[in-house]
Amino acid sequence: MLNGKNILITGGTGSLGTALTKKLLSLNVGTIRIFSRDENKQIQFEEKFNDNRLRFLIGDVRDKERLRRAVENIDIVIHTAALKHVPVAEYNPFEVIKTNIHGSQNVIDVSMDEEVELCLGVSTDKAVSPLNLYGATKLAMEKLFIAANQFKGKRKTKFSCVRYGNVLGSRGSVIPKFIEQIQTKKSITVTDPTMTRFNITMDEALDLILHAIKFSKGHEVFIPKLRSYVLSDLVTALQELSSTSFKQKNIPTRAGEKMHELLLNGSEMKYSIEFKGGYILLPSSTFENFNSLRKSYPKSKSLKMETYSSDNVSHLSKNELKTILKKHNFSP
Repeated sequence: MLNGKNILITGGTGSLGTALTKKLLSLNVGTIRIFSRDENKQIQFEEKFNDNRLRFLIGDVRDKERLRRAVENIDIVIHTAALKHVPVAEYNPFEVIKTNIHGSQNVIDVSMDEEVELCLGVSTDKAVSPLNLYGATKLAMEKLFIAANQFKGKRKTKFSCVRYGNVLGSRGSVIPKFIEQIQTKKSITVTDPTMTRFNITMDEALDLILHAIKFSKGHEVFIPKLRSYVLSDLVTALQELSSTSFKQKNIPTRAGEKMHELLLNGSEMKYSIEFKGGYILLPSSTFENFNSLRKSYPKSKSLKMETYSSDNVSHLSKNELKTILKKHNFSP
């Protein structure tokens, strides 16, 4: 389905963009354009892959005209660019709004004008019942993408999203932070050991994106089936994998941080279905509209959960976490 396709990845030098590029290059795509603000990372990226199908474009999603030129002759846009750190967003709200909301609308407008086949937005569990500004901006991004299907007129572009939790070991997430603290002989900083978080590997995140590209009709938010872990079990797993002992220091919960993460809240469950091994959230404008849309997904099932939360799904055991950490080279 991707043979010869020209693809643009916004924020393409991030952890996801790097892994996604490697995956796409193995699938016989045409050109991949990496669109980001980070000049140094683009140079490193080019040296790492050394593939003549790659193009590197310096630009910001806030700059609509630069983005418009980047999208020319593109078939699929994958929008990963965002300001993502929760405390940064709380302290710099207007900057985060400019990138995560205004920038996303620029991506939508330009994709529509250039009539790309599919524009796929990458969202987060923090968009569900958001407690922090970052989550609120990603919820707004989702709403903008889904609504674009209603006002695109006769243009062919489909707009969909994927939504998942923090990728295991991604930049800025808890595992590399803990490992760095262990290696530098610092106490690891734990907010609340009873916190739960969804667990998704980079391969699973990539599979979800490819799944969405394959099955998107426009208007879906694709959500994976995931297990979760308890923070105390993660700490114990790291302790048993570590060659040195370490101390644990409890710190206050960060502003906007939840005890448990949600991928679907109670209100969204009514408009969600199980399909092809995952979940799809459909537009919630009217229940009649939902029932009409659902008919286009053969053999779909209704969801029975009250919510899809990291505290009400199966938890990974300490030994399972150890196996995952070793497999993905995240041992201290």
